[in-house]
Amino acid sequence: MLNEFKKFALRGNVMDLAIGVIIGAAFGRIVDSLVGDIFMPVIGAITGGLDFSNHFTALSSNVTAAALADAKKQGAVLAWGNFITIALNFLIIAFVLFLVVRAINKLQRTEAVKAEKAPETPEDVKLLSEIRDLLKNRPSV
Repeated sequence: MLNEFKKFALRGNVMDLAIGVIIGAAFGRIVDSLVGDIFMPVIGAITGGLDFSNHFTALSSNVTAAALADAKKQGAVLAWGNFITIALNFLIIAFVLFLVVRAINKLQRTEAVKAEKAPETPEDVKLLSEIRDLLKNRPSV
């Protein structure tokens, strides 16, 4: 059983998946920072300082707090601003992944075209072609 597990765990697909998950987590943190630190402040500036992440609707009369974290402690809230932030985060991630996949596909197509080019004609074949052409163009006797 131990050998079987070792064979499974060290198989190429499992290692590729593990690397993908680790890189995906790091990429997710980059995108979170991009949304939270770059895009949302710009959107907030355009909308007059509006910060979506703290917008909510209280579902209980006990909720009197102005900040979302405090309001959640007081009772039920509908955190629609947080949802907008997460939805925007998703759209940015999807767009960036689209651009990455598009670039990879373009690179693969370029490599495939390079690989498909006709191999260069060997020197002996070129020489024989030249001799053939000379003989063909020679005046008949």
